[in-house]
Amino acid sequence: MAKKAAVKEVTLETTLWNCRVALRGIGSTEKNRDAVIGLVFLKFAGDKFEKRRAELVEQYGEIPAFLEKVSFYNAVNVFYLKETARWSYIVNHAGDNDIAVIIDQAMADIEGSNPPLKGALPQNLFATLGASKSAIKSLIDEVNNITEKRFQEEDLIGRVYEYFLQVYAAAGTKEDGEFYTPASLVKLIAEMIEPYSGIVYDPCCGSGGMFVQSLKFVDRHNGNRQNISVIGQESNPDTWRLCKMNLAIRGISHNLGEKNASTFTEDLHKDKKVDYIMANPPFNLKGWRAEDELREDYRFQNWQAMPPVANANYAWILHMISKLDVTHGIAGFLLANGALNADGAEYELRKELLEKDKVEAIVVLPRDMFYTTDISVTMWIVNMNKKAGIVNGRRLRDRTEEVLFMDLRRWDANIEEIVIDKGKKKKKTVLTDEQIAEIKKIYNNWQGTNANLYSNVPELCQSVKLEEIRGKNYSLAPSKYIEFIDHDLDIDYEKEMARIQEEMKDILKAERQSQAMLEDAFRGIGYGID
Repeated sequence: MAKKAAVKEVTLETTLWNCRVALRGIGSTEKNRDAVIGLVFLKFAGDKFEKRRAELVEQYGEIPAFLEKVSFYNAVNVFYLKETARWSYIVNHAGDNDIAVIIDQAMADIEGSNPPLKGALPQNLFATLGASKSAIKSLIDEVNNITEKRFQEEDLIGRVYEYFLQVYAAAGTKEDGEFYTPASLVKLIAEMIEPYSGIVYDPCCGSGGMFVQSLKFVDRHNGNRQNISVIGQESNPDTWRLCKMNLAIRGISHNLGEKNASTFTEDLHKDKKVDYIMANPPFNLKGWRAEDELREDYRFQNWQAMPPVANANYAWILHMISKLDVTHGIAGFLLANGALNADGAEYELRKELLEKDKVEAIVVLPRDMFYTTDISVTMWIVNMNKKAGIVNGRRLRDRTEEVLFMDLRRWDANIEEIVIDKGKKKKKTVLTDEQIAEIKKIYNNWQGTNANLYSNVPELCQSVKLEEIRGKNYSLAPSKYIEFIDHDLDIDYEKEMARIQEEMKDILKAERQSQAMLEDAFRGIGYGID
């Protein structure tokens, strides 16, 4: 009797890859991304709905009419779905000629039944995608394979969403990549600013990674999610929808405004003060505002210089400072390294930021961490209160007129490989959990009252007084302050030359012996040697 061939278990990564390639060659990358993530949203929303519905049936028997209400589902972070919007309905009709219309209608119906989703889901996407019914069915079949029973993941929803956001960012252009900040960098910011309770704000929130990570921080440290609320906005309409879907399917309450909008031209949270800011603004954004509008903007009126229209880096900084609670607000954000030494109006603003004692830490990160650029960037920590006190149970010393500098450019050994297409990969530097913990430890020890726990480390970190920064013309480049070791000075040249000479003698001796053996061999077979 012939043996049956072993069935190879399909991994989650393979399943997710199959979802991506189902629409390969059809439409734009952005449309394919929205189609895949949109269907994944329908799948997870459907799974949650069916689970909640089963609970109600177990409690009440047959579902009475009064339970067919949105509130009975929304109250436990579940979206109410009409029958034709449920995942089971879509799967059963996957082979229909009008499947594209069925999916588009399901998207519209879910939004109509659940006010928190207003504007979040792609509308009329599948009918205009240009995909055949067989391609759409193939995608539905692959998405249908993503189940908790099959893949024993602790956070399957988060895992799947993170995968798609990451790979589509890696496959996109520079502009496409702006909707996604690498997860290790977001985790680092969360660990540094410690958003345990209060309002977390992101003025350019992309696909919502900062918000997700702030809640994960709370979970890691056994906090209470109910103590955190998230607000923000995003200018790109497609990215704004991605963010709302990302947060909604994870059950994270949020306020992203009623629409997409530019933070600079239409601040949707104008009168709001926040406790934490986590942000990755577009690097070196040009033409962000008309120059004649700046003088009337409340965010810039109390500063000696106006941020240049040609580069928004300092406009982002001033905007974030205008949002922070003046007694304890803290921000962690990423900027291009050029902001550390920029001249003109940016120099004047940097000088004023330092004299007003808003900058607490500057951390230069390794190169090649982003998917669409290989530059090294800087993490800034801006703190509205650097005086002594107790924060999250830690006793902090007075750090007024001090800045901690760190240079992590040599921390580039951990490489992650992202498969973005058949035969095409991207390799990116990633900070490990252990490295993030070490960075946090250095920062916390520097802040703390025990002077024995922190010390300056050459080529890594340096605590610097404002007086010294003034002497360096207000530069914030860590290389100006962190001690550099000239490793060439450690070499004993006389000893090294003696070692090399001895090695050369041995090499020459071996060569002479080889030549002699070769000559003997030739003579032995009758060849003369000239």
